[in-house]
Amino acid sequence: MVSASSVFLASFPSPDRGVWHLGPIPIRAYALCIIAGIIVAIWWGERRFVARGGQPGTVIDVAVFAVPFGLVGGRLYHVATDYDRYFGPGKDPLDALRIWDGGLGIWGAIALGGVGAWIGCRRRKVPLPAFADAVAPGIAVAQAIGRLGNYFNQELYGGDTTLPWGLEIYRRVNEQGFDDPLGGVAVNNIPERIVHPTFLYELLWDLAVAALVVWADRRYRLGHGRAFALYVAGYTAGRTWIELMRTDPAREVFGLRINVWVSIVVFLGAVAYLIWAKRLGPREDLAALTAPKDADTTEAEPADSEAEPAEDATDDAEVDVEDEPAPAEAAEEPANVPAGKPDDPDEEPAKEDPKP
Repeated sequence: MVSASSVFLASFPSPDRGVWHLGPIPIRAYALCIIAGIIVAIWWGERRFVARGGQPGTVIDVAVFAVPFGLVGGRLYHVATDYDRYFGPGKDPLDALRIWDGGLGIWGAIALGGVGAWIGCRRRKVPLPAFADAVAPGIAVAQAIGRLGNYFNQELYGGDTTLPWGLEIYRRVNEQGFDDPLGGVAVNNIPERIVHPTFLYELLWDLAVAALVVWADRRYRLGHGRAFALYVAGYTAGRTWIELMRTDPAREVFGLRINVWVSIVVFLGAVAYLIWAKRLGPREDLAALTAPKDADTTEAEPADSEAEPAEDATDDAEVDVEDEPAPAEAAEEPANVPAGKPDDPDEEPAKEDPKP
């Protein structure tokens, strides 16, 4: 009993639930964490993009395409690699649409989110690699925040441990009394297991990767997608060993979880690009690439087109002057006009010189 109590004290608890209800409306911690991560990534990416010379508002405009594409891609990857959870005898395929119950694959999110970002960058006439460099550390922080959702869902943990930072796992049940780890409520505070909090390991790793990208970007002025490649390489390096610690069911290929293989392949690709892209030269000048056209130059074109009729009018005026009488002859006509009564009513009468 003493050893068991010491183990329980040398651990930290899970939340008793991951869903709260405001009347009929469920408030899911997982969804809130995803939304918070997206907001942070956009906010920080915008600041970095402007600091590198980009136009304000670009990251927000591109995110309109990248975020929904990324969410769809993340869900598609999850469903494709864990299809037995949604398809087969006794399974409801519509559960694949229940994104709020967890299940987003980062590889699908990055891949399809990149397609959305490419569309947004083309519309804003921004190079995609330069945009990716600006948002890279923000994406890493967004992933870290998203991992908090796994904590509330009591998911993505590792094997049993006696380490002081072990995570307590509780039994949760729904209103009908059935086991429901995602939507249920803990029946008590007695843990069924104490496990490695692999979600926490990845959270801390993601923050370290974000710091690494910021440091390297300032130190070496990374450009042409190299900051993003460094983020991908750093993330996959950590994801490989963290994935090997997880005990939740997952698709395996040649005895390893499929995410381990994907991490290895993507890591090698990111390192190769990081080395190859160095030949592309120094960081892009976003101020020159995204600056709007000079307004003065744009307005000068219609002004020139209007100048030609003005010259024609001047020529016509000269022709009319030649037909008019000479100035000396014209001066003789107003000789009978009484003094002090000018021809133009808006013109003041000429003053007579005083007598000496």
